[in-house]
Order: sequence, then structure tokens, then C-alpha cells
Amino acid sequence: MLDRVMVRGRAVPPEPPRRRGATSLEPDGDGFNPLRELFAAVPWLQVGLGAVVLVLAAMVPWGASEVLTTLDRQIMAIDVRGELVGESQIELERQVGQWVGRSFFATDLAEVKQALEQRPWVQSAAVRRVWPDRLVVDIREKKPLAYWNQDQLVSRSGQLFQPGNREVAGRLPLLAGPDERVSDVIAMARTMAETLAEKGVGFAGLTLEPRGAWTLLLANGIEVSLGRDLVELRFERFMAVYQEQLAPRADEVQRIDARYTNGVAVQWKPLDESSGNKS
Repeated sequence: MLDRVMVRGRAVPPEPPRRRGATSLEPDGDGFNPLRELFAAVPWLQVGLGAVVLVLAAMVPWGASEVLTTLDRQIMAIDVRGELVGESQIELERQVGQWVGRSFFATDLAEVKQALEQRPWVQSAAVRRVWPDRLVVDIREKKPLAYWNQDQLVSRSGQLFQPGNREVAGRLPLLAGPDERVSDVIAMARTMAETLAEKGVGFAGLTLEPRGAWTLLLANGIEVSLGRDLVELRFERFMAVYQEQLAPRADEVQRIDARYTNGVAVQWKPLDESSGNKS
């Protein structure tokens, strides 16, 4: 019997004899190994990079917190800035003083802003941190347009506010009416004031009664009743009559009623009072 067999011209060594009853558990060197194939298919580089990123991401909040804790200090001073007319520098500094001594980083700047904007004169407050231990507050006040009713002011943006020292606003027109009609009163007042200024007549105020009647007040003290209807037309009629006939005798006029369809009614001052004005 031949010691070896020939396959396609190559010599193949015979397998070694096996003992009876013995079973080989060793995998064939050229056979399929599922575990080895699984490990070979895993992108270990990407997995490793992903794990590093996750670890770093988990450490960032902790690290940031530790850094802020190390750098944090108490607020030592708060600077208040702005062109102040109605507000008091001392009162503002006193109010923001409650945040002195608090954490520089943990202090809620929105809380400071909100507290300051509750003050009647403050239109807006911008608060910022200045390293290492200071806050800076920039105050912008409301700009008053006119006095409103008996105890309020109205700003140029049409906002009503009620400061305790409204007289510091100085000489302003007096507007009056229901609070919900403030925008209507402002619009009418601006139109009339511009027309009067073009004619050289001063505007002092405008009142809208609850029932809808309008009354104009000139800078020389004359009151003009315009009623509820056709207010613009009546105002034009008044202006024509005033310029042509009444302006030269304005110091004798007390009140003008422009609610007529073909003219105006004039209430004259008492003779002694008008004489006193002339002298």
C-alpha cells in the first residue's frame, strides 16, 4: 500500500492515526471561527474614540463647575449709570446694594433687571458683570411727553406712569381722559399742536371727557369747546375765526365754543380782568 496519495500532482501527507474512542475538540485551522469573525468586524478605533468623547462630555460640566467655584467671588460694588432726571442716584444705589456680597457668577442678572424696572421712572435697565467682582447697571429713564390727569405722566411712547415727583418733568402740556383712550388723546393733541405752532399759537393741553367731548386749552389760557362730533372740522373753523378776528383781542377772551355749524361763540373776560391784562 502506498504511503501517500497524489492529488492533482501534489503530495498530501496522510493523517496521523487516531486512537479509538478519542474525539478532537481543536478547531480546524482553516475552519470558520464565529467569535474571531465578530471581533474582526468591530471598528475598534471608532469605538475607542466614541468612548473617549463620552467620558470627556461627562467631565465637562463637572470641570466647568469646579472652575467657576474656584474663580467665583463676592460682588464688591455695583456701578449705576445713566442720565437721570426723575430717578435718584442714591435711591438706585441703595436698592442694588442688596446684591453686594452675593456670588459673582450665581447672581441672577435678570432678577436685578426686573427689580429696577419696577421703579416708575425706569424704562429699562441693562445689567452686566465686570470681572472680578463688580456689576454695572445702565439705566434708561422714561421720557415724559405730558402730564396726564391729576397724578400721572405719559411718556413719549404712550406709557402711563405715576411717580411721586412728577413735577420734576418741568413745563409740559396737560392731557386728560380715560386711561384706555390715552393713545387717542395723544394723537389728537399732536395734530392740534402742530397746526397751532404753524400759526404761532401755543398749545397747553387737551381734555377728552368720559362722554366723548373734547376741550382744547391754548397757552394764553383760552379754552375751546369742540364737542364730540366733527372735531377736526370744528377745530379748523375755530382756527379760521381766531386768526381773522380774535387773535388781536386774545387777552380779552376767556372761552370759545366751536360747536356751532356756522361760527363760534365767544365768552369774554370781565371788563376789570381784561383791563388788568392790557395794563
